[in-house]
Amino acid sequence: MALAHSPGFKNVYGLLMIKSFLIWTFTLAVCLLVVGFPLVILMVTVGSLLAVILQAVIPMSSVLLVAGGIIGLNILGVVLGAAVLTLKGVHPDQVSWLRWLQGEENPRHSSVYASCPLTCAIVRE
Repeated sequence: MALAHSPGFKNVYGLLMIKSFLIWTFTLAVCLLVVGFPLVILMVTVGSLLAVILQAVIPMSSVLLVAGGIIGLNILGVVLGAAVLTLKGVHPDQVSWLRWLQGEENPRHSSVYASCPLTCAIVRE
């Protein structure tokens, strides 16, 4: 019982939480860039329209304001998503569609080589 309450295990748990948070941050950022590419195009379109509208209203650099806001909201979304997943206790090892992150192969697919239909039936004597 005394071993379970030692400060060494609390430090290890804290490091595992930080590691999980960093892995989730990386994963969500990559997914936002790769899978969410249409969303990024939509954000750029809305952002440029907003910058044109704000340029007439605000005499300062509206492009900087809009770009900073969009980048800030993306970073905030990724960090909040990673924090929620980390605090819920979901570890990236438990998610089935993250095999690419762990370097595991997909067991449902086996390699079929182009020459196999021609040479697989050949029996050597």
